[in-house]
Amino acid sequence: MTKFLSKTNAELLFFASQKKTNKNKEHKYFNEFTKKHYDKIQRHLGLDDEDFKKVIHLIIRLNPKPGSAYSFVSKAESYVIPDFFVFNNNGLLELSLNSKNAPELRVSEGYREMMRAYDRSDKKNKQQKEALIFIKQKLDAAKWFIDAIKQRQHTLLQTMQAILDFQKEFFLTGDETNLKPMILKDIAQITRLDVSTVSRVANSKFVQTEYGTYKLKYFFSESLQTDSGEEVSTREVKSILSDIIGAENKRKPYSDEKLTDMLVEKGYNIARRTVAKYREQLNIPVARLRKEL
Repeated sequence: MTKFLSKTNAELLFFASQKKTNKNKEHKYFNEFTKKHYDKIQRHLGLDDEDFKKVIHLIIRLNPKPGSAYSFVSKAESYVIPDFFVFNNNGLLELSLNSKNAPELRVSEGYREMMRAYDRSDKKNKQQKEALIFIKQKLDAAKWFIDAIKQRQHTLLQTMQAILDFQKEFFLTGDETNLKPMILKDIAQITRLDVSTVSRVANSKFVQTEYGTYKLKYFFSESLQTDSGEEVSTREVKSILSDIIGAENKRKPYSDEKLTDMLVEKGYNIARRTVAKYREQLNIPVARLRKEL
C-alpha cells in the first residue's frame, strides 16, 4: 500500500478503519463514509482534494465481502424456467404453455382393462368385488386429478391471454413506454376469475418473449395522469425517471425536487413524495449517495 500511497493517504486509511476504544461504538468515520459525508471527513483529516480522491477511489474498489468470490452458486439457481412463450408471427402474437411445466397426464390403460375384466365376470367373489371397488375409486381419483391439472392450465392460459391482449403494444414492440396502466382487478374482470387467483398467477409465473423473460407481475402498474388528461402507466414514469438519473452529472446529482420539476416539465402531474417513492422502488439512492468525487 505504501508503494503507491503517500504517508498522508496511509494515515487516512488507518484513521478511517480504526476502532474507537469503546467497543459499543462503530469504526471512526464509518457512518460518514457510508452516507458520503465526504466534506466532513476531509475537513476533519485536513486533506487536500487530490489526496482525498485517491483514497476514496481506492476504498470503493475494495470488496466488502471477499469470501463471496469463493462461494458456489448452482447454475440451476441462475435460470428462470418460463411458464409461457409468446411468439410474434408477423404481427400475430401466439401464446403457448411450457409443456415441460405441463406434462400430458393419462390414466394407465392397464388399470382400465383390469376394471373391465372384473366387471365382465359373471360371478364375483368377495375379493374380486373389493378389488373392483378399489380400482374404480383409484381411477376416479386419477381422473379428478387430471381434470384439476387441465383446469389449472386453462386458468393460467386464460390469465396470460388477457394480459397479452391488454398489453399487446408492448409485446409487439418491447417498448416499456407502451405498457398501459393495468391492475389485478382489470384482468379479473376480463377473465371472470377471482382477484386472488390472478394475483397468485401474476406473482409466481414467468413469460418468455423475444425481448426477454418477465415475471407477470411486471405488466401490472397503477396509472398517472398527464397535463393533457391522458392516463399513463407508472412504469413509464419510472422508466423516464431512471433515464434522467442515469444521464445526470454524478458530481451534481439531481435532488428529488429537481427530478419532480423535470418530470412536470415533461407533462407528468407528479408530487415530490411520489418521485421519492418511485426512486426507492427503483433501488436508486438519494442524491447525496449518488454523488461521486
